Amino acid sequence: MPIDFSPTWANEELDAWRESVVRFVEDEVAPADAKAREQGHLDPSFWRRAGALGMLCTDIPEAFGGAGGDFRHEAVVHEELARRSLLSLNTGVHSIAAHYFLNHGTHQQKEAFLPRMVTGELVGALAMTEPGAGSDVQAIRTRARLDGEEWVLNGSKTFISNGYLAGVILVLAKTDPNAGAKGISIFIVETAKAPGFRVGKLIEKIGLKGQDTTELFFDDMRLPSIALLGGIEGRGFAQAMGDLPYERTIIGVSSVAAMEGALAATLTYVRERQVFGQRLADLQNTKFKLAEIATQVKVARAFIDDCIKRLAAGTLDTATASMAKLWCSEAQARVVDECLQLFGGYGYTTEYMISRMYTDARIQRIYGGTNEIMKEVISRAL
Repeated sequence: MPIDFSPTWANEELDAWRESVVRFVEDEVAPADAKAREQGHLDPSFWRRAGALGMLCTDIPEAFGGAGGDFRHEAVVHEELARRSLLSLNTGVHSIAAHYFLNHGTHQQKEAFLPRMVTGELVGALAMTEPGAGSDVQAIRTRARLDGEEWVLNGSKTFISNGYLAGVILVLAKTDPNAGAKGISIFIVETAKAPGFRVGKLIEKIGLKGQDTTELFFDDMRLPSIALLGGIEGRGFAQAMGDLPYERTIIGVSSVAAMEGALAATLTYVRERQVFGQRLADLQNTKFKLAEIATQVKVARAFIDDCIKRLAAGTLDTATASMAKLWCSEAQARVVDECLQLFGGYGYTTEYMISRMYTDARIQRIYGGTNEIMKEVISRAL
């Protein structure tokens, strides 16, 4: 009997949802992916198409335009994109931004932005990283000062996913440089209404070629007082830390799904490839390598399934989410590398999906907080 890698949290409703997601991914995302990788971003209309089909912000409540699902519905979308390495549609960052609104925004802010994020009218982005500040959020230099009834924002951000197409960006800035973590706030920038806002060039990357990643610049950009997320100054650091389990679980989910996709593609290849008059799959080295890979994938699936269920129930803690991000992204790197080796020279060509999986996997250990930071977070909880 074949090893079962299916999620333990599946049910009939979620299975039907997965079928819809698979149709969307294969019929809509796959044909658009090559062009996106060539130009460095999806066409903006694609986001609205995804929204019209109900593929965005699936765990946002119906009161704000969402489908009213939970994190399991989101996980299905992330899984089906990652297992095919179709990552041009960065629903992860979009969903994370939506949850900042849901968890920390005022009722007015939720009503103003969430319905438009659900439909894809607004693509969401998070602007935290700066040229001199990555995982160390407190080292940011972007400033916001209150001038009468307006905030004046100055600074720059880099490596911003969805930055080129973003319609709404949540920007982390210092409002009191002398207050440490309590001097950081998050501001809502609607890019179509933002004089002083500028998008830099698309950043060329070794992987995730179809995801738009940019620099952003804020030059004396004036924002209304209602642009402060949550309406209270100095809560930005706590808001960012509070949403880390959601972000890091998404990274873990995509890591596991990518491993499953890599294993499936490799099994197909080795069963068809002939070496020394026999199938590559029949050589002992191949069998043992596949056994090792399958074991890692099985362990990863068991761990991430537990995290998915706990996040959906609202009980997942930051340390465990950090473990998921750490372990699953490290395992993804090992598994995809071993899979590529079994493809031989073909694995190093862009003809096969495994090569794209290889370069796409590298960033998983960096964004969402580097894996070195994950170890620090985990160690503090011991």
